[in-house]
Amino acid sequence: MAGVNEGAVPVLETWRGGILENAHVGHAVIADAKGVVRTWGNPEAVIFPRSSAKMMQALPLLETGAAAARGLTDTHLAFACASHEGADLHVSMAGRWIADLGLSESDLRCGAHEPDNRTERDRLIRAGEKPCQLHNNCSGKHSGFLTVTQHLKAGPEYVEIDHPLQKAVRAATEELTDETVAGWGVDGCSAPNFAMSVKGLARAMAQYATAREGQGARESAMHRLTRAMATHPEFVSGEGQTCTELMRAMGGKVAVKGGADGVYVAIVPEKSLGIALKIVDGSSRAKDAAITALLASIGVLDPAHPAAVKRMAPVLRNWRGLETGFLMMAPGFPGGLQG
Repeated sequence: MAGVNEGAVPVLETWRGGILENAHVGHAVIADAKGVVRTWGNPEAVIFPRSSAKMMQALPLLETGAAAARGLTDTHLAFACASHEGADLHVSMAGRWIADLGLSESDLRCGAHEPDNRTERDRLIRAGEKPCQLHNNCSGKHSGFLTVTQHLKAGPEYVEIDHPLQKAVRAATEELTDETVAGWGVDGCSAPNFAMSVKGLARAMAQYATAREGQGARESAMHRLTRAMATHPEFVSGEGQTCTELMRAMGGKVAVKGGADGVYVAIVPEKSLGIALKIVDGSSRAKDAAITALLASIGVLDPAHPAAVKRMAPVLRNWRGLETGFLMMAPGFPGGLQG
């Protein structure tokens, strides 16, 4: 495996006044059940998948029987894979889930932060309230974690690396990526995040893409999680957010999930493909454009759809509305010249 800088290729350029202002580099892999189909950059580059790994972190929720025991719906499962904006529907969902477990917000271990959703943020300010852990963009994942922990009768510190839940997540991660994890770090929500190659992450997503219900516990779990995300995209991120808008643009046929610091994945069942990408500098603008271009390149997203145009080829404007520049996919990358 290689370092994240090694072998990175240009992905997105920003231009201003006819001069190249920024060039974002990265790695991308498209894989199927047999292995790598196409690569850009270095498929062996080691990355932290961050929140793009939530589908793997949610597997114990189904595989332990915890979801069935609690009668969880597909909405719960989509929310378990979410990096949400902290809108009212997200905060309310997390609150109901925790209450149904007979627990409280203090049992979460994700920490609190201000919601990205402006309406909820303004409501908190007007009410003189502070955000709580239910506003954390990972509160759905942690609600799932608590459900597994309660089902297993395990200890309350479920984010510790030696907790039975995290051991199960690590085992599932290694099985799906077909790699021994390259290491681990602590994510923004305090849960362990296991390092892997971009190729390994794409391979894992390809396994989700080919999973079929009724073909064993693992495949049934992967199939249900993919279907839940694609069917309930508003619970995966939120209105106006990239994950939600792209999944809607593709008619619920594809599941996509972003991760912090430049990571994105896609699960494409109709083509049996998994996609993984990493933007080296962590740019959100570049990762949004890149996953959009990759999805368009395999024919599952119309590049003329407003959700695609919004991310792949937007004009840059200043606060007066004047056009100041534009974005362009880099030559050699899908959507760019010779792409």
